[in-house]
Amino acid sequence: MKLPVLSGNVKVLAICLGLALGMVGMGYAAVPLYDLFCRVTGYGGTTQTAQYDPDQILDRTVRVRFDASRARGFPWEFEPLQRDMTVQVGETALAFYRVTNPTDRPVTGIATYNVTPFKMGPYFAKLECFCFTEQTLGPGESMEMPVVFFIDPLMDEERRMDDVQTVTLSYTFFEASDSRARNLAGRAPDNTGR
Repeated sequence: MKLPVLSGNVKVLAICLGLALGMVGMGYAAVPLYDLFCRVTGYGGTTQTAQYDPDQILDRTVRVRFDASRARGFPWEFEPLQRDMTVQVGETALAFYRVTNPTDRPVTGIATYNVTPFKMGPYFAKLECFCFTEQTLGPGESMEMPVVFFIDPLMDEERRMDDVQTVTLSYTFFEASDSRARNLAGRAPDNTGR
């Protein structure tokens, strides 16, 4: 049996449909692949999660500043309890943020984070964090949330890190029903580092 020969117009249509489907597929794959790239390289200020404290503390110090913001329309009050602290590289440190729900209804939020300068992403390691975990506060309720972290001593071996004296850890809270927050939470690593 002889297969039918496709006309030129049908071939062009088949190629265009194939390209369109391929582009849609790449669009869906781009977000998880970019996220994986950021987690592996620390690109874009993506911090690392750690399972244990470093085994050395260096004489070098870094000033860590803390920043808190909210997505547009998110009703909570959100602030760091300390504006900054100076830590030795390799030292485990503890910081706190406070959230308050000033509304008359329960609200569920979820936080994302990053560090600047972005090149510090691979060297800022969190042992415990409230990011990517849904938090529900009742009307008028407040909560203090800890962040346990350290600056990896490996940063001292990188010449490009010699100029880093200050790092900013930034968190942004979104309403948990916000699709951006749900997408990030679905790709989040285990926040305990385990």
